[in-house]
Amino acid sequence: MVGLIDCDNFFCSCERVFRPDLRDKPIVVLSNNDGCVVARSKEVKAMGIKDCLPYYQLLEKYPNAGITAFSSNYALYGDMSARVMAVLREEVPEVLQYSIDEAFLDLEGMDRLDLKVWGEKLCKKVEHDTGMPISLGIGSTKTLAKLAARFSKRYPGYKKCCVIGTDEQRVKALRLTYPRDVWGIGRRMCVRMESMGIRTAYDFTLRPKHWVRSKFHITGERTWMELRGEKAIDVDGLDNVERQTIVTSRSFPGMLTEIADLRSHVANYGARCALKLRKQNSVCATVTVFIQSNHFRLDLPQYDNSASCSFMTSTNTTSEIASAAVMLLEKIYRKGIPYKRGGVMVSGITSGAAIQPDLFTYDAHRQAKYRAISSAIDAVNRRNGADAVMLGSQQYREKGVDGKSVKFVNAIRRALKSPEYTTRLGAFVVK
Repeated sequence: MVGLIDCDNFFCSCERVFRPDLRDKPIVVLSNNDGCVVARSKEVKAMGIKDCLPYYQLLEKYPNAGITAFSSNYALYGDMSARVMAVLREEVPEVLQYSIDEAFLDLEGMDRLDLKVWGEKLCKKVEHDTGMPISLGIGSTKTLAKLAARFSKRYPGYKKCCVIGTDEQRVKALRLTYPRDVWGIGRRMCVRMESMGIRTAYDFTLRPKHWVRSKFHITGERTWMELRGEKAIDVDGLDNVERQTIVTSRSFPGMLTEIADLRSHVANYGARCALKLRKQNSVCATVTVFIQSNHFRLDLPQYDNSASCSFMTSTNTTSEIASAAVMLLEKIYRKGIPYKRGGVMVSGITSGAAIQPDLFTYDAHRQAKYRAISSAIDAVNRRNGADAVMLGSQQYREKGVDGKSVKFVNAIRRALKSPEYTTRLGAFVVK
């Protein structure tokens, strides 16, 4: 059997751990630069407030709703996630973290237990030890476990734990589930299913295997098999999947018009992409840079452009990727445009263990130097914190309260950010 834990309203729950006065009160968490709503408590959802609603519209439409808003506090959320995972690892043979608030649990060898009773106790233990409410789904496949977690979160009668353990339970759950609510079935696939008369997940499982393969290819066939109780998505290696494209993008703090300000942001985006490549031991062949004006301000000049370039030899070094990103920015930049968003994407990603060098331009000595510099920067930053060492092009002109240049992690507006309770001792003030 496989388990799937899902932290309930994760970002909002993290804030409530240190603000118990906000329990059962409406809470939202905002995106970068306090732009729009990215997380809602169940009280906010009950008001009919949609995800991604711009914050200024929230203030205009619900001025007296008593909603407390928080800026994103990534340090707090990351640490709270690590604490939840640590508790889980004490209770199960293996935990494979799927996202910041979800993890698959390998329950092999635990069939002798009453998994329903055990699961309820696990949910209580996690909430007791960390303050984080979680829901648990258990099934014979990961897709069924995800489906069970959805039932446990939606229906209080399950007491935070739903088990799809028998074929009768599986069929009943699938008959109550629309295809759009199944993990692995996207919006386009749902539209096609609806046109073919597939109304529920159970309808999908009744179709022949060869028909599913011909209509929805191998990914659809794997989902079909998982819904029928046949393991098709391997639990092992879930946390080591290599991404084929990597994007780093943010809205700017305010609107920027000077290329010098844009250059620092884009260089930092490129540096983050390079770091992500090295973490998965990959290299990229292509870099793409895009910049955009504020599409919500129709009274201002509008502009949206991108440019790409390819490396003769694939790379993951910070200096090469950041330099290429800055060069592309200078190509597409137009003076007088107030820019609101930008980003860097790397693609053509392959394994770093087998790089095919270009015959005419490859310089082994230079590449070895670049790799050594990147490795040294990574080591220093791991010991001393992000941005302890950076490229000159990553330096921001803006100064912080300490008189030093603002770092990338602080180069976004977070006026409503809560203290970093779990990672900074100074967050607690003794009165």
